[in-house]
Amino acid sequence: MKKYLAYAVTALIASIAVSIASPDKEAIKAKETAAWQAFKDKKADDFQKVVDKDFRGAYAEGISDMAKELSDMKKWDMKSFAISDYTAFSDEKDVIVTTYVVKIEGTMDGKDASGTYNAGSVWKLENGAWMAIFHTNVKAEAAAK
Repeated sequence: MKKYLAYAVTALIASIAVSIASPDKEAIKAKETAAWQAFKDKKADDFQKVVDKDFRGAYAEGISDMAKELSDMKKWDMKSFAISDYTAFSDEKDVIVTTYVVKIEGTMDGKDASGTYNAGSVWKLENGAWMAIFHTNVKAEAAAK
């Protein structure tokens, strides 16, 4: 009887671990895409549903927080974006790091900002929801020949 109880407890613990495990790569990519789409569409409320209020960003232009992101959102006229080469990894149950390439067509402050960017984000599980807490992207340069 003890043996069956031990198996049942082990199975219960394993099922709990699976249920609270990090979301799969596609689920977190969907969150990442939602953040980009909200930014593109200038939907601050939707953006703030997936990006933490204490967000930080690091870009060629400088360091950003939520207030600056929302201000910059108004300056962008993003026509399109496409995410590729997406990777996500975690060695913690409540933190995920992503890296990817994003191709953007659009302008910022009326200047062409189109191009291919190398990007990365850090996502944290807070109060049951995955929220972006850090993001960076830099325009890819042609490799030296």
